[in-house]
Amino acid sequence: MTDSRQTGAEILIRALREQGVEVVFGYPGGAVLPIYDALYKQNELRHVLVRQEGGAVHSAEGYARSSGKVGVVLVTSGPGATNAVTGLTDALLDSIPIICLTGQVPTHLIGNDAFQEADTTGITRPCTKHNYLVKSPDDVARVVHEAFLVATTGRPGPVVIDLPKDVLQLEGTYTSKEGVQLKSYRPQVQGDRERIRQAVAMMAAAKKPILYTGGGVVNAGPRASELLRELVAETGFPITSTLMGLGCYPASGKNWLGMLGMHGTYEANLAMHGSDVMINIGARFDDRVTGRISGFAPGARKIHVDIDPSSINKNVRVDLPIVGDAASVLEDMLTIWREEGYGKKADREALASWWKQIDEWRGVNCLRYRKSDTIIKPQYALERLAHHIKPYGDDVYISTEVGQHQMWAAQFLPFNQPNRWMTSGGLGTMGYGLPAAIGAQMANPGKLCIDVAGEASILMNIQEMTTATQYRLPVKVFCLNNQWMGMVRQWQELLHGERYSESYSEALPDFVKLAEAYGWVGLRADSPSDLDGLIEEMIKTDRPVFADVRVDQKENCFPMIPSGRAHNEMLLGPEDQVENPITEEGMVLV
Repeated sequence: MTDSRQTGAEILIRALREQGVEVVFGYPGGAVLPIYDALYKQNELRHVLVRQEGGAVHSAEGYARSSGKVGVVLVTSGPGATNAVTGLTDALLDSIPIICLTGQVPTHLIGNDAFQEADTTGITRPCTKHNYLVKSPDDVARVVHEAFLVATTGRPGPVVIDLPKDVLQLEGTYTSKEGVQLKSYRPQVQGDRERIRQAVAMMAAAKKPILYTGGGVVNAGPRASELLRELVAETGFPITSTLMGLGCYPASGKNWLGMLGMHGTYEANLAMHGSDVMINIGARFDDRVTGRISGFAPGARKIHVDIDPSSINKNVRVDLPIVGDAASVLEDMLTIWREEGYGKKADREALASWWKQIDEWRGVNCLRYRKSDTIIKPQYALERLAHHIKPYGDDVYISTEVGQHQMWAAQFLPFNQPNRWMTSGGLGTMGYGLPAAIGAQMANPGKLCIDVAGEASILMNIQEMTTATQYRLPVKVFCLNNQWMGMVRQWQELLHGERYSESYSEALPDFVKLAEAYGWVGLRADSPSDLDGLIEEMIKTDRPVFADVRVDQKENCFPMIPSGRAHNEMLLGPEDQVENPITEEGMVLV
């Protein structure tokens, strides 16, 4: 369907509106001024001016992850596009649907080293699900509609559309999204019914089963989480999750073992190690989860459900692969379990014995820590935060920066619904949390959006405080300030002979004064007795707040699986010793 001619920039705006886009995060520059001119002439599409293009992508990620919609980014050519690369890589590894519109020099100057030219399609090819260089205004709308299709179906991910300036200025015709399709792109949504039947039979015969879930369940939509909860209720199986999957099963659920992996709980990791049937739904066997591959769940038959066929057998060989959408496969699993009467056929005596063993591991209380009346322990700070946000129920959205505080947040903050937890999992991008909280606040006005931060990581994108001020977004930064790059210091202490090379955060700003300079409210807590009042003030203030919480400088994050170790080689506290993870070949495992 086509109609009257418009400029490429006008066609672009129209196509975004047809896709239901309401918010674009961006920063102007010469190559995209035709788009900004088109934005100026309309009122339907809201633009949020960030202060650096990397912040734009992270804001779009927070928007997408907290709303289930597509995040849209608009940046200029050259440095605008290259500044977006980290965010694009972050979105690729964490499977976040992002459309990134990049400006480009006019088509006749491409390849001539023109001012602010960069080979954006070449640079972003490895860090996007797909990318486009548009060469005609007649192609703009079609490419936009294709890009949304690619970004949102199959395994979600970022798509770049590179737009030369002359393409934006010339006139072309509009193409509706109706009928736009990619003949060579057909992601498999339905899982193979016979393989699902085999999986359910394996589950029913299991003596020590475990459900291992990941971000793929969250990405599959709310229905997938509902079906997962039904499956747990039907089977009685224990369930754990990766960092990215938190919230797909409620932390308050009786079958919940906590997060697994490098800083996961003792019971989750030991249950994974000792299981005889592992049902992986929407996780990719990341190295921070598996530990040493040769020691990963050695006695388990492994079922892997994933919509991305390239993720299957990439890191861990599995016994039964199922390619399909998590919601679709879970629905089929439940149907077969019920129709075949497996609830009565399953070995309930063996399952009861398995739960008895798990409860013994739970009794270790692996998240215990030494409390103090004078020094704020970071774990205690998060326990108090959890207490004060509890009355808000599901109306709380948490983002994090990257480091120890990120792992403590995952351990001590309970997530009972999907899309409430936003963190950089695959790439571990410092500076992610603040712009992600801004994006979440844009998507969820009136809700409580908190960035749990560290003082080193927050400085990576501190300039985005201005964005929150400009748009009156009452985001909260709850900064666990230990004056160190905490996770780096921890590894240096445990694995590098206490040689603290460049990990001390010297010359830190006064965060309270900095907050006030940005137009925020600045608060500080120096002792445990300060915490409750600070958190109450932070939450009730209808402006952006930076809470500088001065925590124990030497506290380490436990439990911990050292690099190169297996799940049953966890460290539960500082009294446990770390041996150098050296292979027989003399290579350090990292």
